[in-house]
Amino acid sequence: MTDIRTAMPLLARHEGVWDGTYTYFNAANEKIDEHASRLFCRFPEDGPHAYHQTNHYTWADGRTDVRDFPAEYRDGRVWWDNDLIKGWAAEVPLDEYNRTVMLYWQRQGDPSLYLYEMIQLADDGQSRCRTWHWIRNGQLETRTAIQETLVTRDWRSLEG
Repeated sequence: MTDIRTAMPLLARHEGVWDGTYTYFNAANEKIDEHASRLFCRFPEDGPHAYHQTNHYTWADGRTDVRDFPAEYRDGRVWWDNDLIKGWAAEVPLDEYNRTVMLYWQRQGDPSLYLYEMIQLADDGQSRCRTWHWIRNGQLETRTAIQETLVTRDWRSLEG
């Protein structure tokens, strides 16, 4: 079995806890939502999953949401298949600077909607930006812009 850290060294550099802001825009480029986030990106050494991400969201009005994304590794990609999404993540070998990870996923139960995400990791590994393009029936529906800063690589120290 191939070790995910060896096979996906760029993704391995994302391990840790990230704080950020998600900002959503509709197709007319009007801001429709914004919330804070704390993401735990883990490569557990024990357990059934090669990669495990947990997203904590907080809105200014006090609403919160937590979403859990355990994943498998195979064929050079991370694969998700849970109640919310089905899709994959892969490093982009054409990026000679080794900064780019791409994701594709669909919402379960909504085949007309799919999403592509591009993640750019800063060279120093301390920040990253992500963009999501939500496409419904071939048309752009929403864009999400995400800015994040690394809190710590030691996700165990903050996991509760």
